[in-house]
Formats: sequence, C-alpha cells, structure tokens
Amino acid sequence: MNNSQILPLFLILSFLFFGVSCFLLPRMKFEFDRYGLPTKRKLVGALQLCGSFGLLLGLFVSPFLTLIASAGLCILMCLGVAVRLKINDPLLAILPAFTYAILSGYLFIKTLEIL
Repeated sequence: MNNSQILPLFLILSFLFFGVSCFLLPRMKFEFDRYGLPTKRKLVGALQLCGSFGLLLGLFVSPFLTLIASAGLCILMCLGVAVRLKINDPLLAILPAFTYAILSGYLFIKTLEIL
C-alpha cells in the first residue's frame, strides 16, 4: 500500500462506519433529533455509504469515481459543519465534521490533479 491509498482507505472505512451507524445506532437517532433533522438521518447515512463505495470503486475502477465521491463527501461534511454551527455546538463538536470536510476536499484536489 502506498501513501496515495492511505487517505482514501481511511475515508472509506470512516464513512462506512458513519453510514451504517446512521441506520443502526440509537445515538445517531438522538443526534439527528438534536440537529432538528430527524427525517434526514437515513438519507445522510445512505449518502455516506454511497460516498464510501464510490471511493472504494475509485481505487479499482476509475479515479473519476474518487473525484465524484470525494466532492460529494466534502459537500456533505460542509453541510454537517453548517448544521452544527446553526445549533451552536461547541468547537470540539464541530471539529470532526470540519476535519472530514478538509480531508475529503484534499482528496478531491489531489484526484483532480491526476486526471
């Protein structure tokens, strides 16, 4: 495994976990209620799973899939940051979504450079 595969693999595993969590964990139901978005929990979980699978396919099929998936995940995480800012979450609660937005955006830019 080379360095160019570490970030995609990290994001694949992270968003796979987060996506499944949206469907299975009661804590995620509580969190989406707290965000004021209880009806969006399954949609967000499905988008995270799609992004994860898109990144996985991008490793084996085409970097273009990585480009699309990383862009979608970056947008999703930016929206997550916006929601947390809207509900006045503390900075430490916002930091994970912000970090994933930055990492997904970085992967998007790096993938764009190789296309």
